[in-house]
Amino acid sequence: MLVGMLARVAVLSLAAIGFGAPAPATRVLFIGNSLTSVNNVPSLVAQLASAAGHPFEYRAVTMDGSSLEDHWNRGDAARAIAGGGWTFVVLQQGPSALPESQVLLREYVRRFDREIRRAGARTALYMVWPSSDRRGDFARVHASYAGAAREVGAILLPAGDAWREAWRRDARLGLYGADGFHPTLAGSFLAALVMYQAFFGRSPIGLPPLGLPGAQAQLLQEAAAATFHAP
Repeated sequence: MLVGMLARVAVLSLAAIGFGAPAPATRVLFIGNSLTSVNNVPSLVAQLASAAGHPFEYRAVTMDGSSLEDHWNRGDAARAIAGGGWTFVVLQQGPSALPESQVLLREYVRRFDREIRRAGARTALYMVWPSSDRRGDFARVHASYAGAAREVGAILLPAGDAWREAWRRDARLGLYGADGFHPTLAGSFLAALVMYQAFFGRSPIGLPPLGLPGAQAQLLQEAAAATFHAP
């Protein structure tokens, strides 16, 4: 009887200090263009989070062909940020490899970061990739996004770097879609794996393949894990 009473007291004590309480959801606002909306990258992240037992909520504000300057001028993204309750706000524009594009990326990341901090969230930059006919620009894309991230203390989500890591493992991987710019499902899945790691601090290895062949999904998971640097 005494053992049973002690056990019940222990359970009550654990409950009192929060054990067993549901974890708060990670809430992410995605701001970008078709490189976010094609294959619905936010939904892929949500599916990975759900499979791993992480509560996750998201909203996406996207416009095809838009830059962060376009989003800023339109105002929808800033209003969504001001609504509050976000854990992370993900910012994405095109490759931004050209000098003038790098200047604009830095400028509008700074502007958005001020609003994001005011709303109590953290900025994350979704580093994308150049078009297939400009594959020599990968290093410049990295430099552009990494520099903008450092300037405001943002988290870098290096999807473009993960693409290169995946090609080191298998150069035949189809990450570009038919237009040589937008991603295939494999390309978007790899970006989602990079985001999952950053948001939850967990390895993506062993997550479900989300419709991809198992061996290919495992290779992409390993490439994402090799690219990740803790924020």
